[in-house]
Amino acid sequence: MNAPAEPADDLAIVLLSGGLDSMVSAGLALESGKRLIALTIDYNQRHRVELDAARTIAQALKVERHIVLPLDLSVFGGSSLTADMPVRKDGVETGVPTTYVPGRNIIFLSLTLGLAEASGAQSIYIGVNSLDYSGYPDCRPDFIAAFQSMAALGTKAGIDGNAIRICAPLQYLTKADIAKEAARLDNDAGMSWSCYDPTPQGEHWGLCDSCRLRSKGFEEAGLPDPTRYATHP
Repeated sequence: MNAPAEPADDLAIVLLSGGLDSMVSAGLALESGKRLIALTIDYNQRHRVELDAARTIAQALKVERHIVLPLDLSVFGGSSLTADMPVRKDGVETGVPTTYVPGRNIIFLSLTLGLAEASGAQSIYIGVNSLDYSGYPDCRPDFIAAFQSMAALGTKAGIDGNAIRICAPLQYLTKADIAKEAARLDNDAGMSWSCYDPTPQGEHWGLCDSCRLRSKGFEEAGLPDPTRYATHP
């Protein structure tokens, strides 16, 4: 069993879902000079194809280590991503949508924080944003700030004066801004996955909240959308 590593300011953990936002967040961390360990959570989500996207992105970005951690949140249920509930496709939902997974970012950031402390990483990168998003409460700036405070209080790193930083570089960007950042970083957006309910043919359905926001982002950015969407009558 490995002992905790010494703090290393140039090492960061990126929470890599396989989506466009997490890919761009990782790219920005690399651009800032960080070495990366990527953490992907396999929570038995409906759109498991995003795990393959995360592996592709991790390889393309040449992260030092990529951990795919199994954590079956379908045991809890409570979301159309983890339970036998339909994913709505009739427009972007108002309020907190049915695709909200109870406590997901609290759980994921806690795991990422543990990995960061054990690895000596001094920062965590997460691709949340509070402008073009689906209404999730755990994507808001107040949540990130509160988790930062908790991380300083509840870890040995924090009480030793080496509090791990929670970096959310996309916090105030629109989807169009994020698409532009992917292009600027020369990250192939086609590697990423957004759809919550993929077709059997492995296409983005095109009608869920996440697909609609993705498509709108590329359109508003004036960039070609590399996504394969299903055709609908």
